[in-house]
Amino acid sequence: MALLFSYGTLQRLEVQRATFGRRLEGGPNEILGFESSLAEIEQHEAAAGTEKRHNVNLTWNGRRESRVSGTVFEVADAELAAADEYERRASYTRVSRVLASGRKAWVYLHIRSAGEIRESDAP
Repeated sequence: MALLFSYGTLQRLEVQRATFGRRLEGGPNEILGFESSLAEIEQHEAAAGTEKRHNVNLTWNGRRESRVSGTVFEVADAELAAADEYERRASYTRVSRVLASGRKAWVYLHIRSAGEIRESDAP
């Protein structure tokens, strides 16, 4: 089992059912050193059926006082692979980060933002 931190669409029940075939159980947590931002949707298919032009994203700023709230879920390895596929379509990639609780979890960042951090950047 793995921990997955979500600050966006993976918190939505309809996305969980479509991606994992079930409702995920989780609890509140925060990611440190990031602020909320928007990533432009580049692939029309990623937003098919919606009027969305942007997805929620995180931008690294390295400040310990910067926190973004979300939910941490426990998922099986196969579910993590399903999340990878879901997020890949919107140009997000998975990185490992330590949360405010001290627990290490996977989180998805837009590929442009993911390149801005290193593991040694942990606050």
